[in-house]
Amino acid sequence: MRLSSRKGFTLVELVVVVTVIGLLATIVVPKLRGFKERAWVAAMRSDLRTFGMHEESYYFDRATYTDDVATLKTAGFATSTDITVEVTEATILGWSATAKHNAFLVECYVFIGDAAPLGTAVSEGTVECS
Repeated sequence: MRLSSRKGFTLVELVVVVTVIGLLATIVVPKLRGFKERAWVAAMRSDLRTFGMHEESYYFDRATYTDDVATLKTAGFATSTDITVEVTEATILGWSATAKHNAFLVECYVFIGDAAPLGTAVSEGTVECS
């Protein structure tokens, strides 16, 4: 009795493998999208905290806060890729700022001192995102 040697896969085997890969992809892809968005939010939060340190350093040297982000960038402040930080208010008594990502609808907010709260930020110095 001769055993036949099989070379390659049958059509049924290939369809099963492709179907399993397709099912795994439908489960994994939405999860990966969530990871990217959470990373952007983390980067925006980090950028606002770093901005706050530079703003406080500016205040220490000049006894006022600045609304010019470019001034702080010359002093070493840098944002993450595709993130923009904007100052809404800056006075002797406080400041408020917003961070945005170019490809994302969520924004993060923070305020210090007597500056008016922005967006979802309700506690001074706490970065909130919505």
